[in-house]
Amino acid sequence: MTLAADFQGPARGADRAVLLAPGAGADRSAPALVVVADALEAVGIPSLRFDFPYRAAGRKAPDRPPVLEATTRDAAAELGRRTGLEPRQLVLGGRSMGGRIASMAVAADDALPALGLLLLGYPLHAMGKPERRRDDHFASIHCPVLFVSGTRDSLAPKPALTRSAKKVRGPVTLHWLDTADHSFRPLKRSGRTIDDVLADVAETSVTWVEGLGG
Repeated sequence: MTLAADFQGPARGADRAVLLAPGAGADRSAPALVVVADALEAVGIPSLRFDFPYRAAGRKAPDRPPVLEATTRDAAAELGRRTGLEPRQLVLGGRSMGGRIASMAVAADDALPALGLLLLGYPLHAMGKPERRRDDHFASIHCPVLFVSGTRDSLAPKPALTRSAKKVRGPVTLHWLDTADHSFRPLKRSGRTIDDVLADVAETSVTWVEGLGG
């Protein structure tokens, strides 16, 4: 299957690039992915946003994890081809499920090399199943990781995600979006709009990516 993807930024000359995978209920046009890609392009960092096969085929139910991970690996290879960069020069990640699959690929026995992991709204557990944390593989992650999560994220409560993040072997940065939920929607009392939150997500992501050692 041909990879459905959007590439942004310079095709050559950058020393790093970012892969952005969508969450389960969205595709590569998800607002959080687009604002981050636009912000990266503004500072000369290329990015690739892509769709998983089920979304490209118009299905609602996500593919099985092996298919999701294989697609992520294919997308990382495509980003490498378009930029001429080595796998270790790529930051991998995305929204919710997309970021989780990227983290699993980096933690696998045949680990996908990465400069870092950008996890936007990491889904620590499935809806209604807080006892089944998706953090067993964290101990096998040795690269830098940025978690960007809302303080009202029901799939990753702040205390739980903070504890789980300590399992990661590489440097970890936790950035909290005040009153935002899993979809990054803030409460009205915060005085911030969804656009404000997304701008925060983009600025935080770009600053972190730029600061990673080459």
